[in-house]
Amino acid sequence: MLLAVDVGNTDTVFGLYEGSDCISILRLRTGVSEGASHYESQIRMHFMESGLWLGDVGTVVLGSVVPDATPVLSRVLKTLFVDDIIIVGPTIYPDLNIAIDHPHEIGADLIANSVAAMHRHQSNCVVVDFGTALTFTTVSADRQILGVAILPGLKTAVKALFTNTAQLPEVPLVLPQSAIGKNTVHAIQAGILLGYEGLVKSLLTRIRKELNGDCIAIATGGLSSIIETLEDEFVEIDPSLTLDGLRLIGERVGAV
Repeated sequence: MLLAVDVGNTDTVFGLYEGSDCISILRLRTGVSEGASHYESQIRMHFMESGLWLGDVGTVVLGSVVPDATPVLSRVLKTLFVDDIIIVGPTIYPDLNIAIDHPHEIGADLIANSVAAMHRHQSNCVVVDFGTALTFTTVSADRQILGVAILPGLKTAVKALFTNTAQLPEVPLVLPQSAIGKNTVHAIQAGILLGYEGLVKSLLTRIRKELNGDCIAIATGGLSSIIETLEDEFVEIDPSLTLDGLRLIGERVGAV
């Protein structure tokens, strides 16, 4: 079996794969202060409660966008599973060319998203990842990451309002029926969710124009289904796209 580990700014997700099928997922808060023992105990408990055996895991692939968490998770994964874990970086996948100015700056999650996208679709593609950050990663039909657009994610935007203003509350991410807010909660929902709807459509339009209209889009991330009015923009919405990309990397690199 293969274990894919996606270390994000908010959550760390462990996906256990048997072939191409994800048979188990564990989601933990990403927190370096928790220490290795916390992660180790949670993983052991999850495997035990799921009737799984640690020794069945033969390949571990780790993608992290939190540098301080990477050595902590690496140590835990080597202790529980295998010594030779695969850590995702810009040169890890030989079939993907990262055609940007500074390839070392690109996040492991965006690499994984790109690998999954190019594996599923042989065409120009934009992967829109609705996470802590909202990212648009453009991948060409000839397997190049052409570039990325990054902005604050939906929850990050709401939290910024809540943290930096005296009278605005933190609100649930529920799409409102009207853009004209009748109360504070409704007003924030209209501004953030309907505003982001327009933002996503605008960026996709600009990217497609730069690629002469030849470009599909995929949505991923935990909040990818929140803005229901964007569904028609995407050929697929897969919250587990990053994990699947990590799986594909693990299979490709592990077979070399």
